[in-house]
Amino acid sequence: SGFLHHHPLLRNYDYYWRIEPDVEYYCDIDYDPFVFMKQRGIKYGWNIAMTEFMSTVETLWNTTEQFLAARPDVVSQRNLRRWLLDDKGAYTGCHFWSNFEIVDLSFYRSEAYQAYFDYLDRAGGFFYERWGDAPVHSIAAAMLLDPSEIHYFDDIGYFHPSVVTCPRDARTRGSCVCDSDRSFVQNGYCTVRYKQVRQYELHPGENLDAVHTGPVIMAQPYVVGQHE
Repeated sequence: SGFLHHHPLLRNYDYYWRIEPDVEYYCDIDYDPFVFMKQRGIKYGWNIAMTEFMSTVETLWNTTEQFLAARPDVVSQRNLRRWLLDDKGAYTGCHFWSNFEIVDLSFYRSEAYQAYFDYLDRAGGFFYERWGDAPVHSIAAAMLLDPSEIHYFDDIGYFHPSVVTCPRDARTRGSCVCDSDRSFVQNGYCTVRYKQVRQYELHPGENLDAVHTGPVIMAQPYVVGQHE
């Protein structure tokens, strides 16, 4: 959460794309995501959103609120607070799954982000509760960035054990080898909530009824041609 972007190997880089072992990409990517982000002023790109195991973030939001009260100058005038909270104002644990994130490193290196990380670090939750980088990155992006600086890469088919996401138009676009009918995360609470807050069009089946905590729904990758 606080040190990777300061690593000497990243010193000369402006962006990074996190790619972990055992992940799979199911669509041809016919554009450069880094150029796409730079041309549009995007700071943070994500692909999967879900809720966190709440036992690992019991005091994260309360601590964040204390920081935001102490440093209102770093809060984006337009932010995604409504995505982080339910309609009653309770923290949902929604976060961007950080095993896929494409980031303009100037965001993580900014004074605002560093101040937020330092505040959390002093609070001790990384050690006493296991605050992960995913909810920390997500809260920071949601509260410190303008929504226009956050992008949902829903056109990229992606599998990370145990979750798969596949573009809805995978069958018609001709550049993906995944089956969108076997991809549940687009209909998950956090993704739908994000689209609702951003006022994106919702597709049939997308609703806020089901909330699952953590990646508890197991999904195996489904590659067209291997299971016919």
